[in-house]
Amino acid sequence: SLSFGNVIITDSDSGSGTLDVIMNNEFDVAGFEFRISGLVITDAYGGSSEANGFEVSSGNAVVIGFSFSGATIPPGNMTLVTLEFTNASDELCFSNAVLSSPDATGYEVDYSDCFSGTPGCMDESACNYDADATVDNGSCAYEYDCANECGGSAEEDCAGECNGSALID
Repeated sequence: SLSFGNVIITDSDSGSGTLDVIMNNEFDVAGFEFRISGLVITDAYGGSSEANGFEVSSGNAVVIGFSFSGATIPPGNMTLVTLEFTNASDELCFSNAVLSSPDATGYEVDYSDCFSGTPGCMDESACNYDADATVDNGSCAYEYDCANECGGSAEEDCAGECNGSALID
C-alpha cells in the first residue's frame, strides 16, 4: 500500500513543501510508479528507494523508481521516497500506482485516502500553536514582541516606547 506520511508546507503562498510517501509491502519490490494529483512534484529522493540503490525520476505529478542492478526493496513499512513540490491544492490523491515484483509482475496496490490538511503551526510550545492544524506550514513563532504580538517585529526605541520613533542624539 501507499500512504501519505509527514507533509510540510514551507511556503503557503506558492504551495511548496515536502511530503513523505510511505510504502507498506509484504514482498520485495523491484520497481514503482505512481501519480499524485493536486501538486507539481519538483524532486524525489531518499527513503528506502535511495537506501536500496534505486534510480528515482519525477516530474509534474509522476514518480518512477527502479534499479539498474536488479536490487529490490525488502518487505517493510517505511518511507519509500520524499517529494518536494509546489502548487499544492487543498487535496492530494494517489492514482495509477504500480509496484512490481522481481519477475516483473505487478502487485495489487491499495492507496490511503486523499490527504487534505489545514496548514498552521503544529508545535505546542509555540505562541501561535494552532490545534486545528494538520500540516506544519513553518509559521511557528516562539516570542512576543513589545506590542505583545506573537512573532511580531515591533521594537522599543531608545526612549523605551514600543514602535516609537525616538532616535539617539
